[in-house]
Amino acid sequence: MSTNTAQKPAPPPPQAASAATAIDITAAAADEIAKQRAKRGTPEAAIRVGIRGGGCTGFTYVFEWADELRPTDKVFDAHGVRVVTDPKSFVYLRGMQLDFVRGMMGHGFKFNNPNAKGACGCGESVQF
Repeated sequence: MSTNTAQKPAPPPPQAASAATAIDITAAAADEIAKQRAKRGTPEAAIRVGIRGGGCTGFTYVFEWADELRPTDKVFDAHGVRVVTDPKSFVYLRGMQLDFVRGMMGHGFKFNNPNAKGACGCGESVQF
């Protein structure tokens, strides 16, 4: 019987990047993320954003909790929130800002992405 005592690789450090090369979040998004982290009991959890094939225009955004970081993740800190993404998604997300908006039609997170060329009518998918 063997025991595995190998440690997990250390997570990558946050990127010190300009606004044009970073993924940023607004204060409103950070506040909402803090509320949701408190509800879920994980005050230190990071947010994973990314791109996945699908939707009516070709791609959909990924937005989920990242309880563990991967060695290849790109990591950004903004307003007390750690945002992570994989290198392939980062090509499409570079310079993006995550916001949280409230309006008459509801509320939710919004991806303000300067790289997007278009979106579908329902707002669930994006084109690059």
